Order: sequence, then structure tokens, then C-alpha cells
Amino acid sequence: MSYCVVLVTVPKEKEAHKLTKLVLAHKLCACVNVIKGVESFFWWQKKITRAAETLLVMKTRRSLLPRLMKVVRSAHSYSVPEIIALPIVTGSKDYLKWIASSCRKGGK
Repeated sequence: MSYCVVLVTVPKEKEAHKLTKLVLAHKLCACVNVIKGVESFFWWQKKITRAAETLLVMKTRRSLLPRLMKVVRSAHSYSVPEIIALPIVTGSKDYLKWIASSCRKGGK
């Protein structure tokens, strides 16, 4: 079984909590860290833009990623939300087993 960390930024803490509750209620991830006070700089509409954001760090099974992305996109306020998945190369066997047992079975 393979696992990943999914990074999602949101503009407001209220939206961070809404998305967190949504993905956890659907058992699409085992854990979400909410990191407030992220300052982002990026290209948007042909200019460099700055935004205060909140970062969500989600731990899940790789097989749930398509469904997780769909749910996040449907509830996200950005027209182009950041949803980036990074593979977990290795980790504590007990922690990885906990991720597996905390997430829904199957992928779709």
C-alpha cells in the first residue's frame, strides 16, 4: 500500500476548517494539519501576487487521491486551488498502518 502527503492552501482559516471537516468526514485522509500564517507569493494574471493563506497538510492513501482531489476542488473557493501530492517514501510502520485504518477502504 502506498501513501502520500497532500498540500492544499486556502485563503481563510474558516475555509481551512470547513475543508478539514469535509475530507475527514468522508474518510479521505487520516489527519490534517492546519498551518496558519503562511505567506505566499506567486504569479497570477501576469503579475506577482502576495496572499496570506492557511496551509493544509493531509496524510492519506495514494488510492484515495483522485476522490480527495475531487472533493477539495468542489468545495474550494479558488478557481485554481493548489492541490499537490507528495509520495511518502517511508515512515513508521505503526503510523502508516494507522493511516490505512483511518481512511475509507477502496479508491473510488
